[in-house]
Amino acid sequence: MMLKLLALVSLLPAWTMMVSAHAVYARQYDTAPTTGADGDDHGFQAPGSNDARGPCPGLNTLANHGYLPRDGKNITIPIVLQAVLDGFNVGPDVVTLAAKGALIAAETPDFFNLTEIALHETFEHDISLSREDFHVDPNNDNIHFNETVFTTLANSNPGVDYYNATSAGQVQKERQDIQNAVNAQLINNVKDFKIRTRESGLYIAVMGNVTAGLNTKAPKNYVQIFFREERLPIAEGWKKNDILITEDVLHPIQKEIEHFSEWQPSGVQPNPWIRLGPDGDIDPLTANSI
Repeated sequence: MMLKLLALVSLLPAWTMMVSAHAVYARQYDTAPTTGADGDDHGFQAPGSNDARGPCPGLNTLANHGYLPRDGKNITIPIVLQAVLDGFNVGPDVVTLAAKGALIAAETPDFFNLTEIALHETFEHDISLSREDFHVDPNNDNIHFNETVFTTLANSNPGVDYYNATSAGQVQKERQDIQNAVNAQLINNVKDFKIRTRESGLYIAVMGNVTAGLNTKAPKNYVQIFFREERLPIAEGWKKNDILITEDVLHPIQKEIEHFSEWQPSGVQPNPWIRLGPDGDIDPLTANSI
């Protein structure tokens, strides 16, 4: 459904899919690196005051470790695809569509910075796990980590030291209930739900061991470091999955999350829609176009 729903994104330039020809650029931006746990140049480095960061903890983490440009700028689709592969062992089929969506939010046609993807309701969305809704925050701040928002996830799955697909779905349900009550301009449609579910599936898969399939468990301390510090918890024992995280690997996890989310559309835009660029109009996508 997501591929059909966002089919207009595929009209972006064909060169964006030429991953192998451009993958080398993913490494040329590893400026001022620190030494990582394996002696490489991907150690954690907190962003400086002039570095761009956005609403996605995953992309921010990749920038903080030098898999993306450490300044968070001049990012192309091939750079993103190489970064998620090198940093998370996530395949291009999982993230290509989202990477293309980031270009819609950018001022330039072929690269973006991490701050630009905060453009409300392109791929950025309400009911985040770690950011306040754009229209709820008094400063419209949907970029910076919000501990109050994150508490729902942090305190979930009590009595054990891990999160899983079941708890991730329950968190999505609780977050939806909270934002339904506080955001008069809430947008909670199928497009946003699918994006949120993909994001939840990824934190379970990337921080857990996906060889367990549907029973994948993501240690709580790994997930909390990932969200709060936007750092890979290498020092705490985390390592990349040995197997590539593809759509097929994520699918059963996401279906479980969907089930326990008990999702229902709500808010002011029940139909999926997307903003056609930073200054573009909102383009509603009706059921006939899905």
